[in-house]
Amino acid sequence: MEKIWLKSYPAGIPAEVDLGEFASLGALFEQSVTRYRDRVAYINMGVSLTYGQLDELSRQFAAYLQSVIALPRGARVAIMMPNVLQYPVAMLGALRAGYAVVNCNPLYTPRELEHQLKDSGAEAIVILENFAHTLQHAIGATAVKHVVMARIGDLFGFPKGMVVNFAVKYIKHMVPAWRLPRVTGFNTALARGAAASYAPPVIGHDDIAFLQYTGGTTGFSKGAMLTHGNILANLTQAHAWIRSAVREGQELIVTALPLYHIFALTANCFTFLKIGATNVLITNPRDIPGFIAELRKYPFTVLTGVNTLFNALLNNEDFARLDFSRLNVTLGGGMSVQKSVAERWKRVTGKPLIEAYGLTETSPAVTINPLDITDFNGSIGLPISSTEVLILDDNGKEVPLGKPGELCVRGPQVMKGYFNRPDETANVFTADGFLRTGDVAVMDERGFVRIVDRKKDMILVSGFNVYPNEVEDVVALHPGVLEVAALGVADARSGEAVKIFVVRKDPALTAADLIAHCRESLTGYKVPHIVEFRDELPKTNVGKILRRALRDDVPGV
Repeated sequence: MEKIWLKSYPAGIPAEVDLGEFASLGALFEQSVTRYRDRVAYINMGVSLTYGQLDELSRQFAAYLQSVIALPRGARVAIMMPNVLQYPVAMLGALRAGYAVVNCNPLYTPRELEHQLKDSGAEAIVILENFAHTLQHAIGATAVKHVVMARIGDLFGFPKGMVVNFAVKYIKHMVPAWRLPRVTGFNTALARGAAASYAPPVIGHDDIAFLQYTGGTTGFSKGAMLTHGNILANLTQAHAWIRSAVREGQELIVTALPLYHIFALTANCFTFLKIGATNVLITNPRDIPGFIAELRKYPFTVLTGVNTLFNALLNNEDFARLDFSRLNVTLGGGMSVQKSVAERWKRVTGKPLIEAYGLTETSPAVTINPLDITDFNGSIGLPISSTEVLILDDNGKEVPLGKPGELCVRGPQVMKGYFNRPDETANVFTADGFLRTGDVAVMDERGFVRIVDRKKDMILVSGFNVYPNEVEDVVALHPGVLEVAALGVADARSGEAVKIFVVRKDPALTAADLIAHCRESLTGYKVPHIVEFRDELPKTNVGKILRRALRDDVPGV
């Protein structure tokens, strides 16, 4: 496909980016440390960590892995913790020592954790004590030989006046009883590393930096092999896109999404590490009042999130009282941004909500909207620098502009493949190296891409395609709706019919109200036939509504 999107690029954004600036993520970090050594890198629960301290502590942890427990080059190190200061220390330490990081969701069940540890072959794990009981039930069937146990209050303790109960409130978990063999405390590991030698390994673009596991929408999750080159490419692409709106050494970015998720990992951590930003880590973003209280403390300039997070903030009256005068960039991804949420965000903050799109397999960014747009446009933006996209039909043929097809991507940010799964890797790539995303999209004549829906979530009503995102967007415009999810259910007459699951904002809202509302904006076959009200909808760890969990609750779907 001709790169028609280049004509729509804002001034200053290159068609291609320089992929040779850094040899590894460690080299990027070392440059930032040199430039911003005395600047605060992270803040969490009132405790600050400078770039210089992060350099020293991550070096100590690298030495611990390398010289004390003597992991072999290329070994996998699992990390299982939410947004706390120990995460960047452990993650950067592992990368600097030449190991691959395996990010684990702290909310995993023992079954899910066991699968990921076995599949990755991780030999060591760094885990917050709050989740040690999960590891206890999973570790026996894995290759893990070394457990490093982190606790709230490690590193520098608590600020004056802070008590452990305050910290636990942010985690929303007390510490269940656990029993594990061969456990080393996080501070002990750092102390041992400080007394050991560290030899920076030679690391190149082809070396694996992360085994980043997919959400596992079908069966068990798979480990996407993301190399140093993949992550470096994507942060360079993202930086080229936002460079005009951010200032080196002056930004304060709020990280509410977990760093173990690829969105926050690349966007919040590495892209803003490159420019010496201060990163405020929110440990429990589901505590909206607590989150807003943290926002009130800092002159934040950048905020990233998902639609459900923005919606939750907007539905708290205290959010509108915050000072948004320094906010330069709000970036939404991970799931579709709904028009109703984007428009409310603009009204409340005075700033647009910029939608982007990506996948775990693409490190993650593929498309981003120009930062100079003033209003929500319903698009996921333009393919970023050094990125090619195709929109293909079911026969692998390119579709005309404006017609829906599967979005396929090729670029330096696309993964090496799935770990130990050559067949699945082959299935997800076209013959000429494009990654099949599984998302149905259309491209307009300016190169802007709009996601229609997930290919597998499409509803077929009497032979007509119905995309849940379209239905959800219309339902979400009703003032009485807080959250909505749509899916197809079996129907004797039409094959499938549309069902919606709704969390009400207005307790008086009825199914008839919603159906009448939908009839005003949707063709008849797209109008929901069934409305089910719920107190809450199932979500992923980053707040994305899980249609598959709802589907499992509905017989015959």
